[in-house]
Amino acid sequence: MKTYTAKPGEIERAWWVVDAQGKNLGRLATQIADMLRGKNKPQYTPHTDTGDFIVVVNAEKIAVTGKKMTDKVYYRTSIRPGGLKSRTLGETLALMPTEVLRHAVKGMLPKNKLAARQLVKLKIYAGPEHPHAAQRPKEM
Repeated sequence: MKTYTAKPGEIERAWWVVDAQGKNLGRLATQIADMLRGKNKPQYTPHTDTGDFIVVVNAEKIAVTGKKMTDKVYYRTSIRPGGLKSRTLGETLALMPTEVLRHAVKGMLPKNKLAARQLVKLKIYAGPEHPHAAQRPKEM
């Protein structure tokens, strides 16, 4: 029996819409990362992008457990002396609610060029509206 390898022309991509309201951040990010990679499909191939498009709405209403709103800290740096900046999850959720989920999903994808192409298929919106009605996304 030969091993099946998906070719880029054979892949059919679906559009899925996910409502993040009240869902746990890590559990939702895991499901989204698997769908972006295509691990839910029988023709999954690790070195080929076989995943679907994911549209996430209500990202500002995502839930976390425990004291993560105050204890979880996101760091960034300007690479200059004294250039380390930090922001808690609560502050980041108030300023940029879409980046919290994008950061969590990006951490669950492989660290290579393929992950950058897979992350482009993730569309995140803070509110309940999205402009992808023409693609007829299905509820996940």
